[in-house]
Amino acid sequence: MSRPLVDLRSDTVTRPTPAMREAMLQAPLGDDVFGDDPSVNALQAQIAGMLGFEAALFVPTGTQSNFCGILAHCQRGDEYIVGQMAHCYRWEGGGAAVFGSVQPQPLDHQPDGTLALTDIEAAIKPDDAHFARTRLLALENTLGGKLLPFDYVSQATQLAQRKGLARHLDGARLFNAAIAQAAQRGTDARDEARRIAGCFDSVSVCFSKGLGAPVGSALCGSRELIARAHRIRKMAGGGMRQAGMLAAAASHALQHHIDRLAEDHALARRLAEGLAGIDGLQIEAPQTNLLFVDLVGEAQARSADLLAHLKREGVLATGLYRLRFATHLDVDADGIARAIAVMRSFFHA
Repeated sequence: MSRPLVDLRSDTVTRPTPAMREAMLQAPLGDDVFGDDPSVNALQAQIAGMLGFEAALFVPTGTQSNFCGILAHCQRGDEYIVGQMAHCYRWEGGGAAVFGSVQPQPLDHQPDGTLALTDIEAAIKPDDAHFARTRLLALENTLGGKLLPFDYVSQATQLAQRKGLARHLDGARLFNAAIAQAAQRGTDARDEARRIAGCFDSVSVCFSKGLGAPVGSALCGSRELIARAHRIRKMAGGGMRQAGMLAAAASHALQHHIDRLAEDHALARRLAEGLAGIDGLQIEAPQTNLLFVDLVGEAQARSADLLAHLKREGVLATGLYRLRFATHLDVDADGIARAIAVMRSFFHA
């Protein structure tokens, strides 16, 4: 019998659990474009209430959620301040600029993933016809698996507010951040998610990553902002009809899959420990469910061979000279042990 695949490429590869599939089958349905889908309406109220917002909008993807959020805050000729490695700047096809004529102002990250407060303040343009109008600060938490320190998040968003900027959070992995922050503070992850979200005027949350739903994200904000975002979603083709089956999966994830994210974090640490000491590998200690491994020295020349070796042995990762391993609910301790053994066999470690 062939061994099951250990897919560590991303936490987006998860499949719905049997209980989630049952929730999807039992979901009451309507037409969400008419606002008639009770399961979508319930999810939107659920996530808005959890994070302390007036309203929320269910959308197909995190990219569309960020897109709707940025364009709900900004107009043509405006700009948003964002990190060089932020997903909504680097990996979303430049949608805000291409479709919304909203200019990004990217800044370099500090080693911990933050944007220096002095850099943020210096990037805010004066009220001058030569410049785009600075309207928004966009942060991401987690960023590359790193938890942004809460004191920093508070200071950065307070700075933005003092300067008259709106504040948007790409919280694709917000609940991973909340789990890590709760572990630091000895509190509940739901309280920490709400604490983080409370620093922002809008928050995008993904259901299809660590939470394990098959599809979907939500944008949370004020009723006025969500009304603008709803119009943008329509223009972007994001209106869905009987979307309640998808919303039910997300609602199930919020009820049952938040606390278990701690297991993913523990498995990422276990993987890091298992790879430690291999010559040619530089391990970045994971804070959440993403582990980054740099190939250094002579190991770089063998990167393509390494990925091919992993694939032959049924272990999948992404990258080339910098490998990324993502733990999630479809990976267990046995899978991590296999990944460690396969990596070590390649390096004869």
